Amino acid sequence: MFRGNHPAKVEESGRLKVPVPFKQLLDAANITDLYVTTEDGERAQIWPLDEWKKIEARLKKHSVGNRAVKNYLDMTGYHGQEVKMDAQGRFVLSQILRNRTNLEGDLAVIGRITHLEVVSKVLFEQALPAKVPTEDDLKEVDAILSAESED
Repeated sequence: MFRGNHPAKVEESGRLKVPVPFKQLLDAANITDLYVTTEDGERAQIWPLDEWKKIEARLKKHSVGNRAVKNYLDMTGYHGQEVKMDAQGRFVLSQILRNRTNLEGDLAVIGRITHLEVVSKVLFEQALPAKVPTEDDLKEVDAILSAESED
């Protein structure tokens, strides 16, 4: 569903306006309820609420006694917030999330198929050279794609 990168900015009030191409996809699916959080403290994630609920349902089965799940839920819950996108595609990013992820100024909003990630454009571009896929990465992706095409 979501692909590519579209720039955005956080307003002084903390509002983020979803870039038009992503807003059009959300509108076409009649989605206004979102869950906004972070898994790693570096990037915000914007999930259609129904997609986030699928993750919660899968994690619920493993939540008792599983430290990894507890840590994940601690991080995503502490920084997370349900929001409703307005007609212009805007919503407020919580101050705690903005502080943790350094979301200010120019941002990159990147499509991740089922959700969006929001990251500081400067920090993302600085880290990008280290993210060039290695030959092993490309082989792993090719194996995933080949296995999927056999199904």
